[in-house]
Amino acid sequence: MGKRKVGALEKVEADLPNLQNKIRRDPESYREEFLLQFRHYESQRDIFMLSPSSATTVGLIPLRELVDFLAHVVDCYPTLASTFPEDLTRLLTLHHAELEPELREKIVGSLVLLRKKEIIDSTILLQALFPILTTTPSKSLRALLFQKILSDLRSSNARTTNHRLNRTIQTVLFNLLTSDRSSAKGIWAVKLTRELWKRQIWTDSKAVEIMKEASLADNSKVAIGAVRFFLGGDREREDLDDESSGEDDGIDLGKLKHQSGVTKKTKKKAKALNKAVATVKKKERKKNQPHPLNFSAFHLLHDPQGLAESLFSKHLNKSSSRLNLEQKLLVLQLVSRLVGLHKLTIINLYSYFLKYLSPRQPSVTSFLASLAQASHSLVPPDVLEPLIQKIANEFVSEAAAAEVASAGLNAIREICARQPLAMNDTLLQDLVMYRKSKDKGTMMAAKGLLSLYREVGADMLKKRDRGKEATIDLKSGERKEKRFGEVEGGEIEGIELLEEWKAEEKRKREERGEIRGGIGTAEEEEDEDWGAWDVEDDDSDSSGGWIDVDSGDEIEISDDDDKPPTKRAKIGEDPSAKVGEKARDMSDMRKTSSLATTRILTPADLAKLQELRVQAKVDKLMSGSKKRQPKERDTDAPLTAADIESAAFLSAGKDKEARLAKAAAGREGREDFKSKKAKKQEEKKSSTTNKQKARKKNLLMTLGKAKGKQKRSLVEMKKVLSGHIDRQKRGGRRGNQG
Repeated sequence: MGKRKVGALEKVEADLPNLQNKIRRDPESYREEFLLQFRHYESQRDIFMLSPSSATTVGLIPLRELVDFLAHVVDCYPTLASTFPEDLTRLLTLHHAELEPELREKIVGSLVLLRKKEIIDSTILLQALFPILTTTPSKSLRALLFQKILSDLRSSNARTTNHRLNRTIQTVLFNLLTSDRSSAKGIWAVKLTRELWKRQIWTDSKAVEIMKEASLADNSKVAIGAVRFFLGGDREREDLDDESSGEDDGIDLGKLKHQSGVTKKTKKKAKALNKAVATVKKKERKKNQPHPLNFSAFHLLHDPQGLAESLFSKHLNKSSSRLNLEQKLLVLQLVSRLVGLHKLTIINLYSYFLKYLSPRQPSVTSFLASLAQASHSLVPPDVLEPLIQKIANEFVSEAAAAEVASAGLNAIREICARQPLAMNDTLLQDLVMYRKSKDKGTMMAAKGLLSLYREVGADMLKKRDRGKEATIDLKSGERKEKRFGEVEGGEIEGIELLEEWKAEEKRKREERGEIRGGIGTAEEEEDEDWGAWDVEDDDSDSSGGWIDVDSGDEIEISDDDDKPPTKRAKIGEDPSAKVGEKARDMSDMRKTSSLATTRILTPADLAKLQELRVQAKVDKLMSGSKKRQPKERDTDAPLTAADIESAAFLSAGKDKEARLAKAAAGREGREDFKSKKAKKQEEKKSSTTNKQKARKKNLLMTLGKAKGKQKRSLVEMKKVLSGHIDRQKRGGRRGNQG
C-alpha cells in the first residue's frame, strides 16, 4: 500500500527552503504554492493578533518560518503580498513585548531584508525600529535594533551622502532631546550620533547641535555622554582613520633614509632617523587633520560662548546639581577647553577654581590642568594673578612634598605659557630659585618655567638668569615687552626656505647656461608657467611660472617721509658699520616677505614648500648638537592631568630594587649586545674553527701544551717560526696556493 497523498503534500508544504529556491527560479510556475503559503501566514497572523499572550507556535509550519520564507520571495509577487511589510511593522510595533525572542528577531531581520530588496525605504524602516529602541525594556532587543539602525544608516551613506535621510533622523534625535530633557531616552541619540560621527558619516554642524542639546540635559547620563563626545569624539575618529588607512602623508621616506645613509650606517643613526620621521609625520598629520569637510566638533559650534556659559551655570555653579565630582571634572574640562580654544571670557569661571586649589583636594591635578586650559592671551592678568599666587603658596614651598611642588610649578608654567603677563617679577624670581633643588622633579619643573620666560619675558628675569640668546636679543631690541591683547601677525611657515631654494636653483641654471641674467625666452616662460600648476610634474622646476629678475634690474621705490629720524652717533662708534647692519637687517626682512607678497605660489611651489619643511624638521631633530632643543608648545592642544604630573614621578622616592625593576622592564624585547663578527658567525650554518674549539677545551687538556711552549729554546722557537712562514707561503699545510 502506498503513502497517503496528504502526507506527501504536507512534506512539500513544510519544505519551505526548497520551495523558496524553486520560486526564485520560476515565479509564475509556483504562483499557487506561494498563495497557499501566504494564506497560511495570514491565518497564523490573525490567530496571533486575536490573543498575543496565549498564542503558541504549535502548528504545521511556525509563524517565524513563514515570515522568513515570505521575506525572501515577496519581491517576486509585489502585487499579491503588498500588505506584508505593513503587517510586520504593525506586529512589531504593537506586540514587541509579547513576541517570543526568536520570532521578534526574525521580524526585525525580515524588515531589514525588505529594505535591502528596496521594497521599503530607510525612512519607513527607521520609523518602525527607532520608537521601539527607546521604549522596550529588553536589553537584547535594544542591542539588536541599535545595530540594525546603525548598519542601515551606514549602507545608505556608503556611496553618496543621503542628505534627506540624515536630516530626517537628525530632526528626530533633536526633538527627542528637546521634548523631555529629564528623560533617559536621549542616551540613544547620544550613542547613535557619536557612532556615526566616529565613522565620519555625520560630519556637519547639525550633529554637533544634537550633542550640544544633550550636554544641557537634566539627566546626568545623557549630559555626561555628550560631554565625553566633545572631549574624545575627534580622537576616536582619528584613531579609526589611522587604523583604516596607512598612508605616508606625502613624506618621501626613501629619500630621507638615503640622505642619512650617505655616512657610516649605525644602529644609533637608524634609530634616530626613524624617531625623527615618526615625530614629523605625527606633527604633520595633526596639523593637516581638519580638512574642509572634516572639522572638529569644537569648530562647528554656532555659539560656543553661550554653550560654555550654560554648562557652567547649570552643572558647575549651581548648588542643586546632581553631578558627582568625577562628572563635574568632565564638564569643567569641556568648559575650559571651549574657553581656551575660542578665547572666550567667563570671569566667574576663574573664581570657581579658588576653592579647589589645595594639595588635599581629590583630583587636584585635573583642576590645575583645567585652569591652565582655560587661560589664554585675552584673559585679564589681574584675574589670573591671584590664582597663580595661591598655587605658589599652597603647592610650591619648602614644607611641601616634592611631587606637590613639581605639580604646582608645572601648572604655573602652563598658565604662564598661555598668558605670560599673569606673573609678577618677585614671584617669578622666587620660583626660578627652585631650579637648585635637590629633587629632580622640582628642579626640572623650575627649569621649564625659567626656559619659558627666557622666550616670552626675559626682561622679568635677573641678568644672570636670562641666558645668552635672551640677553643678546634684549640688547639688540629684537625682543619687546608684550602688551595685553597684542596679536602677532602671521606668515607662511618656511617661506624663507622656498626662497633660498629658488635662488639656489636659479644660480645653478645660470652656471649651466640655461638662462642669461635671469631672463629666458617666451616659450620657456610659458612652459614653466603651465608646468608649475601641475604638482605631479617635475618639482625641480625652479621658476614656478615666474621670471626672476636680478637685483641690479629691480626698481626700488623708497619713501623718504616714512623714514624715522636718525639718532646722533656715540663717540667711538662707526656710523657706517651701524648703517650696514641696519641695511642687512632690512634686506633680510624684505627677503623673508618678498616671495609671499609679490608672487602667487603655484601648487608646485606649495608641494616643494612642504618637502622643505619636512626636511628642515628632520635635519633639526637629527642635528648632532648635544644641546637639547626646546619643546614646541601647542597652546590649542588639550591639557590633561598627566601633563601636570609629568615630572612628579621623578620625585617619588624609590629604593634600589624598584629602580632595577624599572630598568629591567625597559629592556624587555631588546637584543643582547654582540659584535658584528659574532652575529655573522651565528648566521652561518657551518662548524666552528680550531681556535673556537680550543677556547672551549678543558683546562687540564691544555696544560701540557702550555708547559711545552715555556721549555722551548731559541733554536726551537726559530724552527717553529720558520716553519710557520714556509707554510704560509705554500698556502697552508695542504699547499692550497696556486
